[in-house]
Amino acid sequence: MMSRSIGRFVMLLAFTLGIGSNTGFADTPIVELRIRNHLFFPDTLEVPAHTKIKLLVINEDPTPEEFESYELNREKVILGHRKTVIFIGPLPPGEYPFFGEFYPKTAQGKIVVPAQQPSE
Repeated sequence: MMSRSIGRFVMLLAFTLGIGSNTGFADTPIVELRIRNHLFFPDTLEVPAHTKIKLLVINEDPTPEEFESYELNREKVILGHRKTVIFIGPLPPGEYPFFGEFYPKTAQGKIVVPAQQPSE
């Protein structure tokens, strides 16, 4: 009797976890940002308002760089010739600057979230 209850619990847990893994991040838009010669390309990214974004940062340089933004409350070191994912948002309309901590004079950019246009 006890093993049957445990078996049902395990099946319920597996079903619940399976459902959770198929939702959420699957619909998250991916925005690509590259680091090359200690610069961000593109240096301005436009993303939709009130939407969670998966920022794929690809470091093409041989040296590490740190993506940092006080406004986004994010910082992440990306080793040379590596990539990483940083989730941001959902964000209200505005501008959100970011910079490279290791090369702050050259590695600068911003995320722009335009105000939503009224539907016609």
